[in-house]
Amino acid sequence: MEKFVVTFARGFGTGGKVIASQLAKELGIHCYENRILTLASQMSGLDENVFKEVNEKIRETNSISSFLRGLPRSRGYIARNEKFVSDDKLFEYQSEIIRNLAEKESCVIVGKCADYVLRDWPNVVSIYIEAPRDFCVQRTMENMGVSEEVANATIERTDKYRADYYEYYTHGNYWTNPVNYDMTLNSQRVGVSNCVKMIEQYLIIKGLITPDMIQPAEA
Repeated sequence: MEKFVVTFARGFGTGGKVIASQLAKELGIHCYENRILTLASQMSGLDENVFKEVNEKIRETNSISSFLRGLPRSRGYIARNEKFVSDDKLFEYQSEIIRNLAEKESCVIVGKCADYVLRDWPNVVSIYIEAPRDFCVQRTMENMGVSEEVANATIERTDKYRADYYEYYTHGNYWTNPVNYDMTLNSQRVGVSNCVKMIEQYLIIKGLITPDMIQPAEA
């Protein structure tokens, strides 16, 4: 089968990261999220010529996956308490890492405007996960161990950051625009595990995977 990429955008507390991770696990491919930003941040500190040399070496050795997997995993929930401030150079490096991944392997990429970065690439499926606020608040309270007030504030700040980030780097598009995505799923109504199943069926319909490629989830 040809290489493919599944990108995910998601509201905070919707379970989108869990869905993305579970999909990657069942398909036997890697899921990339904040380690992309970590590597881009490291590379943005390099002189531009040094960055180009490192980038070419990554391309030639097919080692970007190893670089990313060698970085520490971020905690499951990262709340954006700061206002969005653009960093065009960092986004450029991040986008180059995303394109390198798409060239080298089948994978799942969460956030980072990956749907926009890969918008003209074949074999890319983009997913948006949404859910009602009360569902997101309850999940955030349970996962972060915080009060309802803190959960609401965290969701509001983080989603505002993601919306501003997306609008800036996509030159005016808006984050929740359904035409950006192949599929938009309500994780409360569909259920987290069923979202994974629906995405897998869509990948089969698209001819990107076959049923035997799906590894059943552990009980």
